[in-house]
Amino acid sequence: MTPHDPDLTVPKPGHRPLREWALALDRRLSEAATARRRPGADPVLPRLGRGADHGALWFAAAAALAVSRTPRARRAAARGLASVGVASLAAGVLGRRSVRRPRPAAHAVPPVRPVRLVRLVRRLKRQPVTPSFPDGHAASAAAFATGVALESPGWGAVVAPVAASVALSRVYTGVRRPSEALAGAALGAGAAFAVRGLVPTRGQVTPPARPQADVPALLRGEGLVLVANSASGTADRARALRDALPGAEVVECAPGEVSARLEEAAGRARVLGVCGGDGTVNTAARVALRTGLPLAVLPGGTLNHFAYDLGVEDVRDLARALRQGDAVRVDVGRYSCGDRHGVFLNTCSVGVYPELVRERERWSHRIGGWPAGVLAALRVLRTGRHPLEAEFQGRTRPLWLLFAGNGTYHRVGLASGRRRDLADGQLDVRVVHGGRRPAVRLLAAALAGPLTRSPAHAAVQVGRLRLDHVAPGTLLAYDGEVTEVEGRVTLEKLPEALTVYRPIAGY
Repeated sequence: MTPHDPDLTVPKPGHRPLREWALALDRRLSEAATARRRPGADPVLPRLGRGADHGALWFAAAAALAVSRTPRARRAAARGLASVGVASLAAGVLGRRSVRRPRPAAHAVPPVRPVRLVRLVRRLKRQPVTPSFPDGHAASAAAFATGVALESPGWGAVVAPVAASVALSRVYTGVRRPSEALAGAALGAGAAFAVRGLVPTRGQVTPPARPQADVPALLRGEGLVLVANSASGTADRARALRDALPGAEVVECAPGEVSARLEEAAGRARVLGVCGGDGTVNTAARVALRTGLPLAVLPGGTLNHFAYDLGVEDVRDLARALRQGDAVRVDVGRYSCGDRHGVFLNTCSVGVYPELVRERERWSHRIGGWPAGVLAALRVLRTGRHPLEAEFQGRTRPLWLLFAGNGTYHRVGLASGRRRDLADGQLDVRVVHGGRRPAVRLLAAALAGPLTRSPAHAAVQVGRLRLDHVAPGTLLAYDGEVTEVEGRVTLEKLPEALTVYRPIAGY
């Protein structure tokens, strides 16, 4: 066939190029959507579309998710907003500047319609003048819904109908054609997946392979005795656990009774359970270590770092692990000072770090973990404290703080992060050296990454750490508890000493 073949240059009778056919279909669908009147849609869709202007609806939805007690919902909110940002950039910069398609005519849309003496505006008062392809509102809606669903399918199912209604409202009010809304939705979903490629969801981050511990599978919870600290507001979670595992025994008690109730529970339990914050979990871990019982942890306090790093965020996670008999062995941190010793599951620290943690937690829920770490450093500096004198790695030096984590934390600066491996055999040690200009030193540590080394601060991973010549009365904080130490303080790991239930599949 030559280039002058008539079949290539002259359309056949009755034949329409694919592009013209698609444009005609798009036009007919747009006319059908704008011409038909739907009593249920008139009061809702135009207002919903206007509410999504400049992403306001998605910021409000993210705020509603962020106040949830579950970290999964907060992660979903953050991922949804990040996806909206990428989608908006792609739609505004890449899409509309490369495809300059004019807006559909506005006269086809009825301007007003009386409903029970209320005049509802369907046609927009001010018709947008920017290029029409793709639809930015649909892109943002799909990006937020997809981003939320990738992190939390349950919340994604709640958000999806709202997002679909926003995309539909753009066609219903006549400011977009169906193809433009579909293209925007596809762009938004693609943006959410692009964000996931850069920042994997928690479900994508597979913990290192560990031999599964030999523990009983409790199909209905028989043999589980769970002690719940009532001061942590655990009543709802205790009831939810009873519903999920009707054979389990739940003991609710006051904070001062937790230790005694755990000791009693260990005497009749096949599996020792605990519901509370990190301090309560630490007490349960000591009992489990002494008795050799496997531990089941349900988060129920203000801070639940150990449970969350295990992958247990709510009753469903724990119930699934108990029914399937999924458990692993994890490291335990240990501190020793003379004839006194204790264990820590999360962190152990000396110096100003206890004050830093206290201040950071006061502000983190308002401004976020990283900014709160910087603000905490500034506020602690105002107390006029002197650095701690201690021997570290063979040298006696002043230290503003020393932090040791049970396992490597993946974090930025002083903000708490997540441990992906709870049996890596490492203490994650961060030191801020004493000396002149403590403000600069602490702020540099707050702003720095976890693997930095400088004259002001350092971060290393070691299996054992010894501090000598610690002054009397020095405070040591571990998992929310505080004790006084002096002389020689040793921090070490007890490798894979504790057996804990955690969901393996789908973590």
